[in-house]
Amino acid sequence: MTSILETARQWADHDPEPATRAEVESLVEAQDEETLRTLFAGPLSFGTAGLRGTLGPGESQMNRAVVIRTTAGLMDVLNKQVDVPKVVVGCDARHGSAAFHRDVADVVAAAGGHALVLPPQNPTPLTAFTVRELGADAGVMVTASHNPPQDNGYKVYLGGRVVEGDGQGVQIVPPFDSEIAAAIAAAPPADQVPRDAANGPGKVEEVDTRERYLSRIQERASEGPRDLRITLTPMHGVGGDLALKALEAVGFTEVELVAEQAQPDPNFPTVTFPNPEEPGALDCAFAAAQETRSDIILALDPDADRCAVAIPTDSGWRQLTGDETGALLGEYLARDGGVLANSVVSSRFLGRIAQARGAQWRTTLTGFKWIARTPNLTFGYEEAIGYCCDPEAVADKDGISAAVTVACLAAELKSAGKNLQDRLDELASELGTYKTKPLTFRFDDITQIAPTLEQILQSPPESLAGSPVLRASDMSKGYQGLDPTPGLVLETEANDRVIIRPSGTEPKLKCYLEVVREGVVDWADAEERLDRIAVELKRELGL
Repeated sequence: MTSILETARQWADHDPEPATRAEVESLVEAQDEETLRTLFAGPLSFGTAGLRGTLGPGESQMNRAVVIRTTAGLMDVLNKQVDVPKVVVGCDARHGSAAFHRDVADVVAAAGGHALVLPPQNPTPLTAFTVRELGADAGVMVTASHNPPQDNGYKVYLGGRVVEGDGQGVQIVPPFDSEIAAAIAAAPPADQVPRDAANGPGKVEEVDTRERYLSRIQERASEGPRDLRITLTPMHGVGGDLALKALEAVGFTEVELVAEQAQPDPNFPTVTFPNPEEPGALDCAFAAAQETRSDIILALDPDADRCAVAIPTDSGWRQLTGDETGALLGEYLARDGGVLANSVVSSRFLGRIAQARGAQWRTTLTGFKWIARTPNLTFGYEEAIGYCCDPEAVADKDGISAAVTVACLAAELKSAGKNLQDRLDELASELGTYKTKPLTFRFDDITQIAPTLEQILQSPPESLAGSPVLRASDMSKGYQGLDPTPGLVLETEANDRVIIRPSGTEPKLKCYLEVVREGVVDWADAEERLDRIAVELKRELGL
């Protein structure tokens, strides 16, 4: 049996990056077996559409060696499917992204593929758009989305000749993830993977689809008023330039970027977590919007695939929940029918809207790799502020097109003397009050998540906020026709619903709470009930 010291020594011998190689060699020399066991706890596994992990040395973290071998595995799978696979390559501005971007392109070309390389430091939706726009067989986006600054990731799309129909340009799903994982495991050490793109059988071609992406957004934007003062923040990410150009292209001339967060910065210095959903993340935007007396705040996450919305109130700025924005966009885009879809953990309100507007509604597993596969999709969303407003162009969540669509709706309402809150009130009055609340528990030890979930699966609560629990459904056995997935659904007599599931990207247990009230608009009462359920749920989970 190979010792951890020998495993680490062998990895270091083949690491093409001097810095990470030196880190491992130093730990081997110091015989720091505890640290090495963390770095070599096993290969990063494909989760949500690819890899995501902490930057650092070893097989269990994100580094050049992992990226090179991952790309070798991807190309092995693609080469078995098609001749000369066309692969779009994009990246954000995180630490390591530029080097990973080059490595992916070089490995693709050396393996006989055609690397279509986007300019660095661009949004994830641009990569997804380009896969479809250029008919590519696959796309790789180097990003960790909204994860902390010490993380990076590797997202994979498939299209072209590799998949058909509704899977075109969508993130990977089984069995491709396991096939790629097996090919990665069989790949040679990183320094033995061919990377001589100039002399390889394939080629590297620089492409720039930004103008075509902007033109598509402009074509799709509804005509109407454009009198709207907007505060926009890209959250130190890569979406600011394209989002600003997109808003200007459709006629919004009063757009102010939050100065402190306008330029890409992989350290994300003004926020604890670069996620617009996190408490405090929009503080800079609130201050800027107050100064300019803006009508709306639009906040992108660092890779611009998600969009948060905030509106002014008498007591300050209020950030809309992902479900509130999803309801507004869904109703706005479904006035002529169509197909609406959201993840099972998102609000049931979209289904009620679809029913009222003559549209169809589909529920999917969590993640846009499932939402975007909905046949004939008109609009899809997930509660984690991800929205797909133009599925034909971008088969994934797209924060920039969502920002433009929200702005068009807000401007229409403003011209009629209303705002987004007024529209939410109107929908609640017509269709019922649907109020949601997230409850998230972070774990230092990821191994504790499964036992915590298992405990409540075995002994679910009998009631929540005074209402009997009618059904406790184990999602691992299937739920509402969906494929099995870890989680628990609690449904009460009062039509409350709670879903508990582990995060697919971070060491968190996530709970999704929903209260429904028919025939009355009382947001405060719904909020109070959600708080009661949250307190009881914490107690039930022992957290």
